[in-house]
Amino acid sequence: MEALTTSRVVPVQVPCRKLSSLFANFSCLELRRYPCRGLVSIMNHPKLLRPVTASVQPHELSTLGHEGNIVPSKEILDLWRSVEAVCFDVDSTVCVDEGIDELAEFCGAGKAVAEWTARAMGGSVPFEEALAARLSLFKPSLSKVEEYLDKRPPRLSPGIEELVKKLRANNIDVYLISGGFRQMINPVASILGIPRENIFANNLLFGNSGEFLGFDENEPTSRSGGKAKAVQQIRKGRLYKTMAMIGDGATDLEARKPGGADLFICYAGVQLREAVAANADWLIFKFESLINSLD
Repeated sequence: MEALTTSRVVPVQVPCRKLSSLFANFSCLELRRYPCRGLVSIMNHPKLLRPVTASVQPHELSTLGHEGNIVPSKEILDLWRSVEAVCFDVDSTVCVDEGIDELAEFCGAGKAVAEWTARAMGGSVPFEEALAARLSLFKPSLSKVEEYLDKRPPRLSPGIEELVKKLRANNIDVYLISGGFRQMINPVASILGIPRENIFANNLLFGNSGEFLGFDENEPTSRSGGKAKAVQQIRKGRLYKTMAMIGDGATDLEARKPGGADLFICYAGVQLREAVAANADWLIFKFESLINSLD
């Protein structure tokens, strides 16, 4: 998720002729929807998840000239193949939607939240301030969040299930690190088989009657630079030798630093952010690129 990056988000356009053959099959996306109940239902009454097809407007590729990191070097491939843990951003990476925008729209405040976000993107606003301001516009109750989860199940990005399955088969630990909310990410983790203790995300707080109170400010991802701190915390606690971070935004790129991720892979299958893509170790548009490289 990348709510407040100052990078310009651009539609992906057809690449230069030199690269077009690499993406010949990137003409359409079929996304699978998985019905799942609200948080309480998922925890106490596991149900069989049935895939449902959903269509989205396909993105085209960009002519930004990222030939250098679309085809990874041997060094980058070796790093990827040696990772002991992979951390994924959730919004616009694991899932095709931006969670807070979708929840706001469901609660009838989509336009107001989108307008506030647009204003915030024009300046320097701390993440925690932006998060609090947007939540204050619609103050979601527990019942509204559960209704949202029931009616708007997660839409996973194509190939993410296969990639996570491949990583786990190779004994590589998988984490979800997000500026979104645990209530909305727990169902995603359940689908992917990722344990709850491997989720680093924000947490909505509710009163005894289910009324909205705010969010937990003690979560590392509730503040600017939080994703980088979360990755550093994971590495320090588990003593991983090599870690990768996969995401679409500047806050994901920030996780590549000493004591954090060794490798940053930019997934641009949903959003392409110029500055992030240009500084990534590896730029991908389909998760199949990562799956195939592990064979």
